[in-house]
Amino acid sequence: MWKPVKSFLVAIWKIYGLIAAYIPVVVLSPIVIFTILFCPYRCFWYIERFWGKTVLFLLGFRLEKIPSRPDYDPKRQYMVIANHTSMIDIPVVLSALNIPVSFVGKKELSRYPVFGYLYRKTNILVDRSSLESRKKVYVKTQKFIDKGISIVIFPEGRVPDDTRIILDPFKAGAFRMAIAHRLPILPLILYDDKKRLPYDFFTGGPGKLRVEFLPVVETRNLQYEDWQDLRDFLYTIMYNKLAGREMADKGIIKQEDLD
Repeated sequence: MWKPVKSFLVAIWKIYGLIAAYIPVVVLSPIVIFTILFCPYRCFWYIERFWGKTVLFLLGFRLEKIPSRPDYDPKRQYMVIANHTSMIDIPVVLSALNIPVSFVGKKELSRYPVFGYLYRKTNILVDRSSLESRKKVYVKTQKFIDKGISIVIFPEGRVPDDTRIILDPFKAGAFRMAIAHRLPILPLILYDDKKRLPYDFFTGGPGKLRVEFLPVVETRNLQYEDWQDLRDFLYTIMYNKLAGREMADKGIIKQEDLD
């Protein structure tokens, strides 16, 4: 009896979450459009980050940064990569980082009213089925870098349909671009997004969202043909982190063994 009731309440909570995330976008759109047209990008980023933190708060999420020694310098630009598991990933990344960023994302998101316009104006859209579109991403990325803005990309390229998948294989784009633009890579691990807000409409719930910053990986001494080794190196590190944390959460290994 309790399970159907719980599923119903989760569905209501998710509908509320979609409304809570979308209404501020519509209400603030005149201010945001003015900011985009007449102010430096950093001004928009402040609004965007405020939106991300507000969404987490309204949905009952608590961001928790796992103790680490992040060695990134807020004065530099980065290629930020993170695992992609949930609709809440973008607000989490915005809230966790203290550097202005722009996202590389699929063009399909630009179809939504109001949000789509703002998304097109402030992020880098790519049509993965078009070679020409993928080439233009390099040019657009450089324009953001020239403005002092870091780039965020989810290298899996999608949210895996099977929630049992720990980490989908990485696409080439993030690593080719990082080397081409001489951007150091800042990896982020999002541990709880899939559990708290999965695409399954009847599961999930409020709670903590753990984020871990991994050491920065420099690319300035790499050649373009090194992208595959770079991709495989970072995939292995991130996969092991995710798999280890999952085993610790299940009690298979001790939390202290992860350090």
